[in-house]
Amino acid sequence: MSPLVLLGLVAVFAVARLAISARPVLVRGDIARQTAREYLDAFIVAGIVALGIVTFLGRPYFIPSASMEPTLQIHDVLLVDKLEYRFRKPDDGDIVVFPPPIPSPDDFIKRVIGRPGDSISVADGVVRRNGVALDEPYIAEKPNYTLEIKNYQIVVDGAPLDPLLANVPPKSAWTAPDKIPPHCYLMMGDNRDDSEDSHIWGFAQDSGTFYAGERKGQRAGFTGRAVLLVWPFTRLRLLHR
Repeated sequence: MSPLVLLGLVAVFAVARLAISARPVLVRGDIARQTAREYLDAFIVAGIVALGIVTFLGRPYFIPSASMEPTLQIHDVLLVDKLEYRFRKPDDGDIVVFPPPIPSPDDFIKRVIGRPGDSISVADGVVRRNGVALDEPYIAEKPNYTLEIKNYQIVVDGAPLDPLLANVPPKSAWTAPDKIPPHCYLMMGDNRDDSEDSHIWGFAQDSGTFYAGERKGQRAGFTGRAVLLVWPFTRLRLLHR
């Protein structure tokens, strides 16, 4: 449930509470009104507490697609820690919820594959970070595309991503032609061949505004790290890197 929805519910309960309190006193209705006030007060307090948790500490996240299979399934519900990234940057392998650099009504959820300063390549179904092949037992299947960071670009299947459509910073924002620029992260879904991720829309960012792409100039950042799979209960578990 989003903070806006929670805020709306709290407002509805508060209006109902005021309406009950403002009605003329009727002896027969005193007990019913008192009971209603007690329940509404409880709902309002619970709503305010929940709003604080969702806004500052954590929030549930519903999985809408198959892009993170087999790790996460469609209709899974996760708990996302919104506080952790206020004190540190994402680590390799973190499962992260974030606003993507393309128009979307919802946040995306992907895995961190490359961080600022890393070199990343994908060839023959193998992802290499700084020249070392990643051990990825969590993926559905090996990626069927090639990817390389070079010449201040993300090159996929031999063609650079278009900065009009993908978040690929201008040359001035890079520190090296073949390493991920500052504040940028390369994200991939575990279902590599059925995931709209960095090989399509470029880098995610931990702060600032998007350098390029369809949301150029709009605010970037990370919503939080997925820490716990809470539903269905049969798959309840911590989400490790």
